[in-house]
Amino acid sequence: MSDAPHAPVLLAEVIEALKPAPGDVVIDTTFGAGGYTRAILATGAEVIALDRDPTVQPHADAVAADFPDRFQLVRTPFSGLAQAFADSGKARLDGAVFDIGVSSMQLDQAERGFSFMRDGPLDMRMSDEGETAADIVNGWDHGPLAHIFKLYGEERQSGRVATAILRRRAEQPFTRTLDLAEVVEKALGGRRGAPIHPATRVFQALRIAVNDELGELERGLEAAEATLAPGGRLAVVTFHSLEDRIVKAFLTERTGNAPAGSRHAPIAVDPRKPSFALQFKGAREAGEAERAANPRARSAKLRAAIRTEAPAWAPEKRRMAA
Repeated sequence: MSDAPHAPVLLAEVIEALKPAPGDVVIDTTFGAGGYTRAILATGAEVIALDRDPTVQPHADAVAADFPDRFQLVRTPFSGLAQAFADSGKARLDGAVFDIGVSSMQLDQAERGFSFMRDGPLDMRMSDEGETAADIVNGWDHGPLAHIFKLYGEERQSGRVATAILRRRAEQPFTRTLDLAEVVEKALGGRRGAPIHPATRVFQALRIAVNDELGELERGLEAAEATLAPGGRLAVVTFHSLEDRIVKAFLTERTGNAPAGSRHAPIAVDPRKPSFALQFKGAREAGEAERAANPRARSAKLRAAIRTEAPAWAPEKRRMAA
């Protein structure tokens, strides 16, 4: 873990992308320990923070004590962005920031069950509601298990892992993180010098499935598009390729830069106008100093765009559905 495990990643770059100013209203869709929120509030802007994790409340109370008139926390996932803004009574949304994935704070809490390096209950829920990771590994059939390991974890030996899980759970159900990690490690033949733990991809897949992370990201981006005012700024920080792929595809499409299709096919004119303009091409990454100080920053990518005056596009069919 990092020496400063709760430090927000790419903070300076995110603030530059959002350009918050006194009187602006910004939604921080992933409040966590409040790193982005405090930096935004320091500029004089107001923040509506979202988080479905009930354990962030002490951090929110501390921020509210320091900024009593310009901060509020709403307990909701990304998909609740539009409703949270509507309920706030604010007239204009000037910015939205997303910091995707599990936080270092959550990984540090063994009782949450996110980490294969710490023994804890096999939970992985970012909220306190819904199906747990234990429910999935003990209840899902071979096909659906292998599917999420391959789709969400990009695990090449997904079928082998699913077989090992079914064989073991027939004798005794899974309840602990280290127990599952050991079964996965044995199914994949141990470490054998691998740069990452053999259970990394399986735990990632389970966490994404438990929390519907990719579906929430897509719905959150659509909600931001529908809610941001013209000129409003969107900043999204991702930590692995599945997330970044969704953000890149969304912005490529919404900026009117999607491929036109085959040159042999009739030209189809898309009547929808770009709802976003890119702030910069591609993704920005953390500098050497930040990567050295915070290992979580090594895989981080920032993409940012500005809302145009065009109407929001209709929600698309889910790209990453299981």
